[in-house]
Amino acid sequence: MTITPTFGSKRHQSLVLRSSILSRLLLLALTIVWRTLLTPYDTSAPLNPSCLSHHHDPPPILFPSVASAVERGVVWDSVYFLRIAHCGYEYEQSYAFLPLLPLTISFLSRTVFAPLVPLIGYRAVLGLSGYVINNLTFVFAAIYFYKLSVIILKDSDSALRASILFCFNPASVFYSAIYSESLYALFSIGGIYHLVTGGNSIAVLLLALSTCARSNGVLNAGYFCFQTLHQAYDAVFVKRHAYLAVQVLISGALRCICIFTPFIAFQAYGYYNICLGDSIDEMRPWCKARLPLLYNYIQSHYWGVGFLRYFQLKQLPNFLLASPILSLALCSIVYYAKSRPEIFFSLGLLASVEEKNSSAVLFSLETVQRSSIARFPGKSFSKIQGRHNLRQRKHMTRGDPVALPLENDSLAKLGYLTVSCLPFILQLAFMAATAFFVMHVQVATRFLSASPPLYWFASNLMVQRKRWAYLIWAYSAAYILLGSLLFSNFYPFT
Repeated sequence: MTITPTFGSKRHQSLVLRSSILSRLLLLALTIVWRTLLTPYDTSAPLNPSCLSHHHDPPPILFPSVASAVERGVVWDSVYFLRIAHCGYEYEQSYAFLPLLPLTISFLSRTVFAPLVPLIGYRAVLGLSGYVINNLTFVFAAIYFYKLSVIILKDSDSALRASILFCFNPASVFYSAIYSESLYALFSIGGIYHLVTGGNSIAVLLLALSTCARSNGVLNAGYFCFQTLHQAYDAVFVKRHAYLAVQVLISGALRCICIFTPFIAFQAYGYYNICLGDSIDEMRPWCKARLPLLYNYIQSHYWGVGFLRYFQLKQLPNFLLASPILSLALCSIVYYAKSRPEIFFSLGLLASVEEKNSSAVLFSLETVQRSSIARFPGKSFSKIQGRHNLRQRKHMTRGDPVALPLENDSLAKLGYLTVSCLPFILQLAFMAATAFFVMHVQVATRFLSASPPLYWFASNLMVQRKRWAYLIWAYSAAYILLGSLLFSNFYPFT
């Protein structure tokens, strides 16, 4: 049967929009308050040395106090992003920051905000551009999050709870600061939304852009790997169509390559700028490696990132700081695995046909239909299948559907435990393990903050156990207050 959207979906989308805007205004207000009340630990943010490529004194500006106020918010990694936007990649360690955010900041500052340069100066305009980009893209990311959640959870109320949690997530300060989290969330969540609604081409484009924003964007290729696995399995074992399986594998591989390409191209760009033209004796160590990956070298050499390298007694406070998000991630994974072990450990291959049909694009229905048309090329059958596909496509892409077509309404009650959640759970498991064993563990709060299953699980938990709802909201509120206080005043946070 087909479940049509309810009027509540439009109201819910409006609530998500308002919540996303409110959350950004709240973070801005808190940042201003904390910066006013406290003295920053580090006062180097306003320093603006000339670019190495050109030295000149900045022209006088009309409102230096405004410029100073904007520049004081340029802290931590924001300094790198603005420096790259202004001067390009001057130093080896700056290649740890991918180019999408600096490029968009530079473009906006040279176009829309260019008239402000004589008023507050170019660096302040760069900072203002960064704030506008990140806060605006977060709002669009929240809308995409809600639309994706409705499709996966098949419940607009659960999707609403999860989306509001996302709007006020514990790493919220980074989605308003000049960091790449907002751009990554927009293109990552937006790309997955288009993937599950059948728009493979735009999904590849958006997921490739997520790789331009953050290095972990390459992990989004896993969704196409998951889709390819199931469609190839269906072609071989269900339809006995080996040629179709080869087509599926080639198509999936090409899409994954497209998502990897921006990261690979950026590594090649770094190799070209740093390694070429030097003698072997003058080359940096990573230039001589068989696989010269600049990003891995920077993370290891400059920031000490590596397997178990952070397991030191002095880092215990950072492990405690990351423990809430890692615990939530672990609980969400274990809960899914214990509730649906046959789905989890078989990677969804043992899911029922009914469940797979409810998530046709991620699984095998599209392949089944194409294979059937190939085997039965009768004109009437093709027309019937074409009309069926068109109806399903329209239903899936209609604004905020409450549910996809289901054979059995009981599937809609599974919510977080639907087979559609599995690829998200698998990606979360890999990212959580990487954050705990390899990265600076305190970064886990923002590293995992764009993972939808965290909020889907929390939404499910809030309904089952009311006390957990208070605990989850207290956790988010505490980290928003703590993050806006520490981060804005250049104290360590995550």
